Amino acid sequence: MTVLSTTPGAGRDQGQEIPPSMVERMTLILDAFEGRSARLGLEDVARRTRLPRSTTHRILDQLVRLRWLERTSFGYGLGQRVLGIGGRDGSYAEIRSVAAPLLHELQMRTGMVVHLAVLDGTDVYYLDKVGGRFAASVPSRVGGRAPAHSTALGKAMLAWLAPEAVEDRLGGAVARLTERTIGDLSTLHQELNRIRRRHGLAFERGECAAGISCVAAAVRGPEEPLASVSLVGDRRAPLEKVAPLVVDATRRAAQELFPPGGRRTRPVAEAPEETWSPEAMDRLLADTGRGAWL
Repeated sequence: MTVLSTTPGAGRDQGQEIPPSMVERMTLILDAFEGRSARLGLEDVARRTRLPRSTTHRILDQLVRLRWLERTSFGYGLGQRVLGIGGRDGSYAEIRSVAAPLLHELQMRTGMVVHLAVLDGTDVYYLDKVGGRFAASVPSRVGGRAPAHSTALGKAMLAWLAPEAVEDRLGGAVARLTERTIGDLSTLHQELNRIRRRHGLAFERGECAAGISCVAAAVRGPEEPLASVSLVGDRRAPLEKVAPLVVDATRRAAQELFPPGGRRTRPVAEAPEETWSPEAMDRLLADTGRGAWL
């Protein structure tokens, strides 16, 4: 029986037999990833593991389907099953800690319900909910889920993924929850393009639950969206007026998680960066009408 080394590729040469069991091969591939930020292409994984390219590709596809790995525009990375082994919320402790004071500030300034969520498969997974007087009317809970395509939270994150990554993630899972829910991939791609043109702002009006309106923006990492924050109200909520506050909160969270002096890579999507100055945000908040910038 082949003994696996903890160092990818260690102790193996070109003539050594391929590990016979699927578990051993999967372990070799997972060991090739040195941390949660590692991104490897197919050729990188095959080279590190010394497995045949076709075998590597087949196992990578299986690991992506089972959420041990995820596929991004920069290659493969560790998935939610690996990152969450220590506990469902264990891998999210840092983003929750950074976001907590920002969520509280948003709730105090607007009186609206505030959500923090991450993408998990085809869903958004709620990490935090800060309530206001409207909280009991919002059908969400910490630890709960909702289809990503039906929520402003989910659309804000999907907008910064490559189109093929969106399709790989969602597949055909774009069913309608209400009469206003986007029900096909073509329409969803159009909506995600509009979100990118709005500097990442996503809106939702009755798409996930009737009578509920939301505005959200993503906390963007060096390669892909890490999480998203939303403000939630009823159908009369002044989403356009409070939208700059959401953008500001997510930008501040990203700056704390990924300081400018740290190592950065190119962003996932080529789109204009958020460029609202404090003065511009003040003008938007003072505008009582529907902003033309939408």
